[in-house]
Amino acid sequence: MGKARIIGIGMDYSATSKIALKWAIDNLIEEGDTIIIIHVVSSKVEPTSKQLFEDTGSPLIPLDEFKQINVSKYYGLNPDKEVIDMLEPVAKHKKVTVVSKVYWGDAREKLCDAAESLKLDSLVIGGRGLGVLKRVLLGSVSNYVVQNATCPVTVVKTSPHK
Repeated sequence: MGKARIIGIGMDYSATSKIALKWAIDNLIEEGDTIIIIHVVSSKVEPTSKQLFEDTGSPLIPLDEFKQINVSKYYGLNPDKEVIDMLEPVAKHKKVTVVSKVYWGDAREKLCDAAESLKLDSLVIGGRGLGVLKRVLLGSVSNYVVQNATCPVTVVKTSPHK
């Protein structure tokens, strides 16, 4: 076991972000690491907490607090039982610290901001597998983050048959 690391995982509760979380748990996370689940909420969502934390993102929220429905709602999120069920055993058995942080705005920019401000050792995100045309028209979050983040980025793609 080496030095404990800080690993960010982009989470929007989509199937691809859950696959990225599972991949990180199975292949990357080691005992003593810290996992920061990074949520980026659309600027259009207006929870009370956004007024306080819009520029810097929320404070770090421990897993025990984040899984409480009223805490998640305070930040404009709907907690996902499947994600909590993946994180709890890792926290307990691998002795990993799990916290969440919520940002508001453009996912591309906020994930890069998180990599820098949280001093991440690594960032794991899911890739939607957009085709070339859609990637050009819509812009690829993963492509932007890979090009601009201040830490190594792993993009976990879904297999073509899923």
